[in-house]
Amino acid sequence: MPFGVRKAGIIAAIFAGGIVFAGLFNVGLSYTNKTEFCTSCHSMRWNLEEWQESEHFLNHAGVRIGCASCHVPKQFFPKMLAKVMAAKDVWHEILGTISTKEKFEAYRWKMANRVWAKMKATDSRECRNCHSWDAMAFDEQDRVARKKHQRAREEGKTCIDCHKGVAHELPDEPEEEES
Repeated sequence: MPFGVRKAGIIAAIFAGGIVFAGLFNVGLSYTNKTEFCTSCHSMRWNLEEWQESEHFLNHAGVRIGCASCHVPKQFFPKMLAKVMAAKDVWHEILGTISTKEKFEAYRWKMANRVWAKMKATDSRECRNCHSWDAMAFDEQDRVARKKHQRAREEGKTCIDCHKGVAHELPDEPEEEES
């Protein structure tokens, strides 16, 4: 077989392998973005129960927002970073750090603050995939919501500044340890 034909075959095989890898990678990402996957760990069942009581699960519009909608960015590189960071939850599941309701609640403050800090740093990027200032019909909101949203916009606040606990229970802030 001439060298040129063999070289073309190798390039074609590498190209085909790349397409297969990209397809499988995409399938894996899609699978791990499913709420069923996220809540399959023992320790995430408490989050599942809270979410099922929230407006992100059951609402007048009939729109159901799953775990990935709030916790996984749509953009590729932020998504990859979120997936790497999510591995720590799996690690804590394996270690038993959050294996019981009591342990989970003791660790909840740290977990929530990490999520809130990320949301604050990204101007609540995942919230804004659905909720944007420009799309809000302030005149259709009740007086209190309209006033708070307009003030928040003027002050440069982001969703998480006011809406902590929208899908999960607010954690108890730990008491300061006396020295």
